[in-house]
Amino acid sequence: NCQDAATVERPRRGLGNQAGGHTDPHSGLGISSLGGLLATKAAMQRHGISGTLRFTGEPAEKVRGSKPIHAAKGYYDGLAGMISFHPFYMLPLCNTARWDTHCGAAYAMIYRFICDQPERWALAAGAAPIPQAHSAARAPGANDALMMMYMASKALRDSMLPHQGGWSISEAILTAGQATADNLPAGLAEIQYMIRVPTLAMAEQVTAVLDRNAEAAAAMSGCRTERHWVSKSRPGLANHAMAEIAYEALSTVGPPRWDEDAKAVAREIQVNAGRMASDEPFIEELERLIEPQAAEAILRRDLPPSQVNSTSDDYTDMSWHTPTARFYVARPALRSETGYPYPAWVMNALGGISATIDPMVACASRTIALAALRLLEDQTAREAAMDEFVTRTGGGIGGSNWIAPLCDYEPPIGFRWPEYVTTPRGRDWWIPSNQTPPSHLTRSIP
Repeated sequence: NCQDAATVERPRRGLGNQAGGHTDPHSGLGISSLGGLLATKAAMQRHGISGTLRFTGEPAEKVRGSKPIHAAKGYYDGLAGMISFHPFYMLPLCNTARWDTHCGAAYAMIYRFICDQPERWALAAGAAPIPQAHSAARAPGANDALMMMYMASKALRDSMLPHQGGWSISEAILTAGQATADNLPAGLAEIQYMIRVPTLAMAEQVTAVLDRNAEAAAAMSGCRTERHWVSKSRPGLANHAMAEIAYEALSTVGPPRWDEDAKAVAREIQVNAGRMASDEPFIEELERLIEPQAAEAILRRDLPPSQVNSTSDDYTDMSWHTPTARFYVARPALRSETGYPYPAWVMNALGGISATIDPMVACASRTIALAALRLLEDQTAREAAMDEFVTRTGGGIGGSNWIAPLCDYEPPIGFRWPEYVTTPRGRDWWIPSNQTPPSHLTRSIP
């Protein structure tokens, strides 16, 4: 997802196309939230409004990593309300707030395969105790364990959960092999899984299957295995009072508007992406509001009546500690006259070019400030949100329907996560930027 803030496909300066990037964009998410916070602070100082603002920095959102940990550590305790903003990423959740159907649960873990006694494999086979020759039998090792885990877990997807609920399982290989193609068994391999499901029971069921697969793969490969938690994240809890506060603020601000400069940028991207330029290059939903109840009705069309939560995001952990609003503001998205989707670089570029992303930032910042000031000044609205929170949790924090933080693990910082590195060659992504680029990127770029 490494894309320059440009109307053509190219990575950011000094990096390769495999480096990290802002997909949603979270850069816009962060600056919008900061803008709203600063505007609220300025209004409080100017008009003598008392209260406390708390701005949370949340890393590792893509693996739902930080919020379950922060929730368990008390970061969200004692708040009168939480305002959570995210750029629009799916219809109909564009310029609206979530109503009933909030995001679901998620578990993420790393399975580590360790081959630290490869000599036992050779002894069991009756071979020499020190297999140095390239033709000697050797333990399959950690790479083989990882591949068996990967394939077995793919093959058994149909047997993990019923085919309903919109659940998904994703994986990423973090570590595999520590050498070239020599005759040494790989000592370490790691694969991370991300389980996105409506309920915690579904997450537990998938985890049990993955645990069995890991043990079997390790046993067949002369390895042992460990499971390390990355995330145990709760499903979201609705709060209509907070949703109304957020949507009323958004309605007062109005949806973002894209001017002719933004449209000119969008048309240039359309052409460079192999499409025809449009008079109106953006999808029409970007500049209109949709009431939370109307968006909810559209969401529910494809969901069973019994399903409470759907899709995945990690703001949900906040919702069990304070009344929480989740609202979405339009980010730039292009219409396709032919119906074919745009390549990924297009959305990334639109999220980094000022003319196209600033309308979202300004709208979201104003909305956050208005909603926050309403909470600070309107005691009736504040109490209504808290009363609803207490009712839904069966008594508030610790209530009969309340779900306690699930985090019972240390922050997963000691793993081979993708990262920027500094060497004598300079600063780079962990995948070198001077690698041979994909063939479609070898064309000349202006």
